[in-house]
Amino acid sequence: MKIPYDYLDKVFLGHLHADHIGDLDALWIGGVISNRQRKLRVWGPSGADSTLGTAYMIDRMKEMYAWDMASRQGNVNTLGLEIEVNQFDYRLVNEIIYQEDGVTIRTIPAIHAVDGSVSFILTWNGLKFAFSSDTYPNKWWMEHTKDSDLAIHECFAPPSIMVNKQRFAVGDALNVATQVHTSPAMFGKVMSTIKPRMAVGYHVFNDFDTQPQIIEEVRKTYDGPFELAVDYMVFNVTKDSIRVRMAAVDEDIWPLPSVTKKLAANPADRIGFSDFVTSGRVVFEDVIKFYYDQTNQMFGTDFKPPQ
Repeated sequence: MKIPYDYLDKVFLGHLHADHIGDLDALWIGGVISNRQRKLRVWGPSGADSTLGTAYMIDRMKEMYAWDMASRQGNVNTLGLEIEVNQFDYRLVNEIIYQEDGVTIRTIPAIHAVDGSVSFILTWNGLKFAFSSDTYPNKWWMEHTKDSDLAIHECFAPPSIMVNKQRFAVGDALNVATQVHTSPAMFGKVMSTIKPRMAVGYHVFNDFDTQPQIIEEVRKTYDGPFELAVDYMVFNVTKDSIRVRMAAVDEDIWPLPSVTKKLAANPADRIGFSDFVTSGRVVFEDVIKFYYDQTNQMFGTDFKPPQ
């Protein structure tokens, strides 16, 4: 999408399932080496106890990447390694958790798997956006997302698709599709109640052989504006219209330059190697000197190769 990493410094987690946090480490560490010159700010819910909350997960993620973090020190600027965790009570109902630059984000409880799932409602410039994350239909969503301009709610695969495509046991498919998630017909019931300007179903494999059945089941209970989400789908929302289109993307790009001046690393922070590993280095001094001379000439600097 060619978005500078400096702009990708805020993450809102609806719950802590692997498919919803699985790329958090890449955004965090990848941002450090891809020019994010500021800390990563994460908002997420608490859990039924301290081990099931966002703060606990972030702490353990940092422990898991101790070697990676140590390897960055002194080699690149590591401001982006700092993580600011904003954990909030998952039981909050329509309360503000973020308010900056005219954007207000509220949280409501969601019902998914175990305690500790939430949905988000974002308002800006007179527009209202609701995102369910994963949830069973619930009273909080029904009450607080009415008349949303854009409402994105999960629309999970029905039990028959789970059995036929994923070989789920029938009882498990019925449980997961109708008790843990929101099925297509249930999604339609939800949207018929809140009546958004545009309803969007997500969290399903939107494939050529599954899409017809899913849309058919949604349309049994909902006849309003509807899209079934797919990666890179874009919604241009104004007070007058909602345009749905696909983004034009480039699969082969370098990370974009930071929006602020790239800060240099402090070599004094470098941890370095043990004598044992250092003794194994094979140093091609003539090649290293070539690159130092070439780079200094190109950029008007005067760096010397390390001794």
